[in-house]
Amino acid sequence: MISIRPYREADPAAVEALLDRSFGPDRQKKTVYRLREGVAPVQELGFVAFDNKALRGSLQFWSIQVRPLRTDGEPVPAILLGPLAVEPAYAGRGIGMGLMRVGLQRARQLGYRIVILVGDLPYYSRVGFHREGAEGLRLPGPVDPNRVLIRELVDGAAAGLEGLIEKPADAGAEPDEIAGHREAAP
Repeated sequence: MISIRPYREADPAAVEALLDRSFGPDRQKKTVYRLREGVAPVQELGFVAFDNKALRGSLQFWSIQVRPLRTDGEPVPAILLGPLAVEPAYAGRGIGMGLMRVGLQRARQLGYRIVILVGDLPYYSRVGFHREGAEGLRLPGPVDPNRVLIRELVDGAAAGLEGLIEKPADAGAEPDEIAGHREAAP
């Protein structure tokens, strides 16, 4: 039986090995990894999936911001979903969907408003991601623009959003201080 637990319960080396098996050893050359370099993942939004004591999946989120390119507007805080990894032999069993449902629900509870990812629309649309509203988003490197997806956790939060996705201005801050993180009222 699969159980989803906080990321801190996993061995970091085991998660890295899972990511290598899922995406290959060159995964860190991808553009989205530039957004993760030197930035801690959002601790409260990391989850792992276990089958008994065996690691079968992992999910993390990272703070980002969208800096407007056409106006002098303030950057808009958001979070980046990924990497989402599932042990290849366990693909298609709902582990990835389960991790995302838990992660997205927790992100909403914590007050995050916008989630962005780079991935396959047919898969991620099953948890509410879409291209509409992501057309004006750019990353700091090569990415197929059709793979840039967005999901609002608060209706209207991404209305008119366009610009460059980048590391948050407060990269390296303590998790409680990260832009866009607002504790939900008790």
